[in-house]
Amino acid sequence: MTQVNFRIDEDVKAKAESALNDMGLTMSTVITMFLTKVGRERRISFEITDDPFYSKSNMRYLEQMMSDVKSGKAHFAEHELIEADD
Repeated sequence: MTQVNFRIDEDVKAKAESALNDMGLTMSTVITMFLTKVGRERRISFEITDDPFYSKSNMRYLEQMMSDVKSGKAHFAEHELIEADD
């Protein structure tokens, strides 16, 4: 048996522990299950995708917008909210 240490955001850990507790599982058990499956199947058994919000082009766009806001170049107009019909 070996021990693995890693760092994780406190909020992520708390939410995961709460959910796992509701399922009757521990963090250690689930991590062991995950790593066993990765070792057996040689793949991660869920889809991992990147969020387009964090793409380089969007980050550049957002940084430019913030620069424009800070320098007074960005102009915002008040408008009425449109309620969507369900």
